Amino acid sequence: MSDLVADEWVVQVAEQTDIPERALASYAGAAIALRAEQPECGLGWNTLAGIGEVETGHGTYGGAEIGDDGRAEPEIVGPVLDGGDGVAEIPDTDGGELDGDERWDRAVGPMQFIPSTWEAWSQDGTGDGSLDVHHIDDAALTAAAYLCGQDEDMTTDNGWNAAVNAYNRSVAYAVDVAGAAEQYARDSESTE
Repeated sequence: MSDLVADEWVVQVAEQTDIPERALASYAGAAIALRAEQPECGLGWNTLAGIGEVETGHGTYGGAEIGDDGRAEPEIVGPVLDGGDGVAEIPDTDGGELDGDERWDRAVGPMQFIPSTWEAWSQDGTGDGSLDVHHIDDAALTAAAYLCGQDEDMTTDNGWNAAVNAYNRSVAYAVDVAGAAEQYARDSESTE
């Protein structure tokens, strides 16, 4: 999927936005792929980049890094979602299979999916026949499919807010994602 994006664009925009090239190529590739399938959605690469920034700093949370192969190493597993200290309460949905926690769910991967969301929406962004929540191509395409699966027109304020709110039900989260997405769009304007 990241091969859908021109290398020159990735290099230029990564330099202007400080988004790592490998993550940027995945965000843009996912947006292009979804635009072909669901043009009415209107998802922009910068929204995926905003989510990636807010969720894990583009796969750098906890000292992780997205390698040339697209995988986040070490694997990113978020905090326990036990209802404490500003987190949702989500009892385990997968027997700990994806997140290693048999009591509570935890968000996983560079785009931070709870196991039940990953199970319902996961996409093969690499085209290798496997679904890997820790691979940025799979994670970005899954995020795109999930956002567009909300049946909203993301080119409108209401549609964008509804889709992002489905991803994470927090006004502060939506404000942070919007701020990052808008900044990335501004920073990249000279290359488009």
